[in-house]
Amino acid sequence: MLSYRHAYHAGNHADVLKHLAEVLILDYLRKKADKPLRYIDTHAGPGLYDLAEGYARQNSEFESGISRLWQAPDLPEPLSRYVNTVRSFNPGSELTRYPGSPAIARAMLGAKHKLQLFELHPADFEQLQKWGRGDRRVSAEKLDGFQRLPKSLPPHERRALVVIDPPYELKQDYQAAVAALESAVRQFASGVYLLWYPLLQRDEVGRMLKRLRGRDWHWLNAELCVGAASSGGMYGSGVFVINPPWHLMDELRVSLPVLQRLLGDGSEQDFSLTGGGEG
Repeated sequence: MLSYRHAYHAGNHADVLKHLAEVLILDYLRKKADKPLRYIDTHAGPGLYDLAEGYARQNSEFESGISRLWQAPDLPEPLSRYVNTVRSFNPGSELTRYPGSPAIARAMLGAKHKLQLFELHPADFEQLQKWGRGDRRVSAEKLDGFQRLPKSLPPHERRALVVIDPPYELKQDYQAAVAALESAVRQFASGVYLLWYPLLQRDEVGRMLKRLRGRDWHWLNAELCVGAASSGGMYGSGVFVINPPWHLMDELRVSLPVLQRLLGDGSEQDFSLTGGGEG
């Protein structure tokens, strides 16, 4: 199935959580060592989203996501860092564009770093190609990221952030994500891996998390609920990070309560932050 278009959801609460984690991880990795880094995205999307028109405007999910942080005063420093990254794509005071994960990576990483992007949807891939054209750091391929990831590891640079953000159109995507991570870590144990997933009343979510948390690796798991689980739809989302930077737990600990307050719909909500394995 290739019906999913992330543009409908650009800048929503799930993007906020996912991209907050991405910004914090990339910021750490680029400062940790003055060495080349590879950014790998298995489901890259088109790169950049127009919030003023098109798909993103139809549902306007960004209005209950990034828009609520746009003018919020006194944000914790980690959240300010994320919002300022989004601001760099909007030269004026108005929020009109939202960066996808590849756009955030390209903006944060310098000339010596590489971006390896996979996208299977024909229309999104065409946009991704146009977005990355002329940037020698960017490689975009019209391939299934789940299948291609094992062949991309270990990267030449021996340093990488791998983002796995499938549409979860199919129930098999949950187990495919776990299998991709297991294979990737076997081949490249020192990489940093960021998996995003939706919170839905589905057994697949719980089974995926049980399998992920049961592996012998250093991990961090953050979840943000913005609505009631009984709503019947997606009531939040989570990120599962393998080999998280040492500071990520503390930065998310101060950010999640603020996100819950700003993004929640007023119903029963919660957030969680857990970790395991050897650091």
